[in-house]
Amino acid sequence: MYRYAAVVLSLALGIAFQLSHGTEVNVTDKDNNLCLYANLMVNFSVSYDTTDNKSATTEFELPETVTSDGSKCDTTSSLLKINFGEGHSWSVNFTVNGKMYQTDTITFSYNLGDTKFFPKASTNETTNVYVKPHITDVGMDTCYSCKSKEVLEADSVNQTLWNVLIQAFVSNNITSENITSCAADVPTTPVAPTTHATSTAAPITNATSTVPTTTTTPTPPLPTPTTGKYNFKPNENSTVCLMAYFGLRVAYKQAEMNFDPNGTTISGSCGDNTSELVVVSTKMTIMLTFVHDTKKFRLHALNITGKTSAGVTFSEANTNLSLWEAAVGSSYMCNKEQSYNITSQLTIDTFDLQVQPFGVKNGVFSTAEDCQGDARESFLVPIAVGVALLVLILIVLMAYFIGRKRNMATGYESF
Repeated sequence: MYRYAAVVLSLALGIAFQLSHGTEVNVTDKDNNLCLYANLMVNFSVSYDTTDNKSATTEFELPETVTSDGSKCDTTSSLLKINFGEGHSWSVNFTVNGKMYQTDTITFSYNLGDTKFFPKASTNETTNVYVKPHITDVGMDTCYSCKSKEVLEADSVNQTLWNVLIQAFVSNNITSENITSCAADVPTTPVAPTTHATSTAAPITNATSTVPTTTTTPTPPLPTPTTGKYNFKPNENSTVCLMAYFGLRVAYKQAEMNFDPNGTTISGSCGDNTSELVVVSTKMTIMLTFVHDTKKFRLHALNITGKTSAGVTFSEANTNLSLWEAAVGSSYMCNKEQSYNITSQLTIDTFDLQVQPFGVKNGVFSTAEDCQGDARESFLVPIAVGVALLVLILIVLMAYFIGRKRNMATGYESF
């Protein structure tokens, strides 16, 4: 899909208000039609460790000169990805919910190897943080507007957003004149005090009634999730750099959901030390971040945003995981069902899992390292065969000695 970013000083749009100097991004679809528009200001405050074993805090803002490589538009989901500086990016997912759309998760990725922003940093790795913004229930043919500042805190990063104007699903190649304002921009109307009148309650007549008994039907178990194939490549002309196959069941509190791989959109990034996979469906967004230490890779962070069948929206993340570990240049595989507690509220079950976030060649998985469950099962067969052979040898030896003893007894009698 062809897309580009036009980055200029913000101009008066005439549809709602005039923004001050900010970052303006236009994302187009394959037909060169505008499909996503954003004009906003973001300030970052990041704390990090320095080479002299101290802690430092740096502050910088989203610059005017950016690119939107990795952004994409779809009818049910869109991704705005703003790239800037030396390996930094700020991205936000949008999903459709009926006649409304909303943001799921903001991902801020910053490169500690950028000495301009992070002088004397003790490491040069790229770090990802995830936050949930309060942008919900935006009409499909409206722009979301918020002049007020919103501070988003996560780990050692504070992000301040203001003068935001976004339309995630643009139709007819033009932004809408209709506006959905954030709650902070809506003026509050003082409520007049109410006078409570004294009333006399009617007498209660006790009547004998039969309370019907209700029978609770147990919820049937979910079927095994469908295995999805999620391969990521940076652009149409590049090769696949990250591969992941899995079936996924997500449990938030008491609600369980199978992740549907049909109709998903895939985005992400492939770096030297960090790779990220983002899979978006109509009901759920999954972000997986992999890192490696030159020898082994592992799943380092997982963020899942979605909505239960009861309509409860959730966003859970863990940025300190150490799962699915395998040697760099190989893949990790686990055919057995595996259950992981990601947070106190979120649990995932994986089925037919195989991932390779680094060193993919020719679009196929490298030699797989099995999980402990599969390895244990693979050991059972030779162990069982060995035990059976041992029992068979013992039976043969016993039969031999018994037969020999009988032959000796027969020889004595004949003598």
